[in-house]
Amino acid sequence: MQIGNNNQVCGKKILFIANVYAHLANFHIPFIRLLQKNSYEIHAASSSSMGCREDVESAGVTCWEIPFARSPYRPANLQAFHRLKALLKSQHFDLIHVHTPVAAFLGRYLAKATGQGPVLYTAHGFHFYRGAPLKNWLIYHTAERIAASWTDGLLVMNKEDFENARHLGFLPGKNLFYVHGVGVELNCYPPSSGVGSVRVELGLGRDDMVVTCVGEFNANKNHAFLLNAWQRLSHRYGSAHLLLVGVGQDMAALQRKVEIEQIPRVHFLGYRRDVPHILQESDIVALVSKREGLPRCIMEAMAAGKPVVASNVRGNRDLVENGRTGFLVELGDVPGLGKALERLISDPELRAAMGAAGREKIQDYSLEKVTVEMADIYDRFLG
Repeated sequence: MQIGNNNQVCGKKILFIANVYAHLANFHIPFIRLLQKNSYEIHAASSSSMGCREDVESAGVTCWEIPFARSPYRPANLQAFHRLKALLKSQHFDLIHVHTPVAAFLGRYLAKATGQGPVLYTAHGFHFYRGAPLKNWLIYHTAERIAASWTDGLLVMNKEDFENARHLGFLPGKNLFYVHGVGVELNCYPPSSGVGSVRVELGLGRDDMVVTCVGEFNANKNHAFLLNAWQRLSHRYGSAHLLLVGVGQDMAALQRKVEIEQIPRVHFLGYRRDVPHILQESDIVALVSKREGLPRCIMEAMAAGKPVVASNVRGNRDLVENGRTGFLVELGDVPGLGKALERLISDPELRAAMGAAGREKIQDYSLEKVTVEMADIYDRFLG
C-alpha cells in the first residue's frame, strides 16, 4: 500500500459501516489492519444484535452502536438513520467504506449529506439478480440506482454483479472494481491427517463419510433442501454423517424437521471458531443457498482441498466448476442434489481429484492477493 509515509496519514480517520458487527468481524479485520498499519484511525458503525462487537473493538477499532435492521421495512432503521446522522455531523472521516444493503444505502446518503470523504461500497451480492423476485428488483435495484451518485467506488465479487453494476452506470477501472471476495488464508488449511478433534468429538472414525454445510440458519441458506436430499441417500450409506455448522432463526425448526422425519446422522454444531479444522476433517462440503455473492465457506472448502456440491446460483458458479471442482445442482432438484452427493460419497478418487482442482483454482482468491487488490483501491481514494 503506497498511501504515503506515516507522518502524512497520521490523525486521519476511516469509518466502516455495516448492518452488524458480526459482518465486520468475520470478513474485514484484515483490511482494517491494513489501514491501521498506515496509521489510519479506524471507526465502525454497526449493530451488535448478532454479537462480535468485542472482536472488532479488540482489533483497535472505535465502535459506535447504530441499530440497523436487515429488512428495509423495519422501523428500527429510522432510529439508525438519526444516530448515524448525529455521528457523521460530529465527526469527519477521510473515507467511508460501507457494506450490506440497508446500512450501505443510509451510510452513502448521509456521508454525502454531511460532506464526508470518498465513499466505497462493497456489494457482497446484490439482492437483485437473475431469477430474483420482482420485488427485489423494484426495491433494491431502484435503491442502487438512486445511491449510485453517492458512491465514489463500487466493489463487486462476481461476474453477474459486475455486469449489473455496469448497467447502473459504473465504469470499470474508474469507479467499478472486481475483487476476489474477502480472501481466504490458504496457510490455515494444510492437508488433514484424517481423524482430528472434530471427529473425536462426534465419535466418528477415519472411514466415516462427513458432509459439511457451513452457513447461518435462514431461508436463503436453504437447509431444508439439503435435508430432503440427505434423507433419501443417508439410508444407503450408514456411515455417512451430515454436519451443519452455524446458528440462526431457522435452527429450531430444522432440528424439529430432523426429529419428526427421523433423518439420520445429522449433527447441529452451532457457532464454531474451528471451521478450518471441521472442513479439513470433512470429505465433501455442500452449500445450497438460493442467493450468494461469493461465499467464503466455498472458498474455505476449496482451500482445504474438498469437493463442493452447490446450488447453481450467482457466486457459487463463479467458484465451482461443474464436473471439475465439484457439482452444481438446480434449486429444488432433490434427486439431482442426492445424486451429486452420492457420486462423491461413493468415489474417493473423484473426491481427491476435485479437491485438488479446487485447491488450485482458489489460489487467485487468497487473502494475500485480495489484500493487494484492496490496497490498490484504498490507494486510489486515499492517496
